Amino acid sequence: MSVGHTAVTTPGPAVWCDDGVDCGIRDLLNRLGDRWSVLAVVELAQGVRRFRELQRALPGISQRMLTLTVRRLERDGLVSRTVHPTVPPQVEYELTPLGHSLTHLVRAMVDWSYSHHDAIVTSRREWDEANPGSEIR
Repeated sequence: MSVGHTAVTTPGPAVWCDDGVDCGIRDLLNRLGDRWSVLAVVELAQGVRRFRELQRALPGISQRMLTLTVRRLERDGLVSRTVHPTVPPQVEYELTPLGHSLTHLVRAMVDWSYSHHDAIVTSRREWDEANPGSEIR
């Protein structure tokens, strides 16, 4: 076995703190791995967006899901929300410096997904054909 392979398969938690407790890292990784959060960060990396602009840029996201997503990102300190005192109020979202520090990682994931999309689709099709009736999809 290669050293890299051994390091990956060594028993024990993949993410932990000094005392072996999760310490919130998994919660954050779940947030950053969430489909809408990743797409929102990618879109906001392009610049400030109003709510409706952001919603149009993320086809398929409901108003409620977008609201929850940007609130969670704001709570984590990745997005800032600015309300302009107009009638009706205009709300703008932008990445904070912390959010911008994440963009190169998210962009790398998006680029990897784009580059490997065809291979993954082919693999899924072959797997589905070899495993008819499987619950995994």
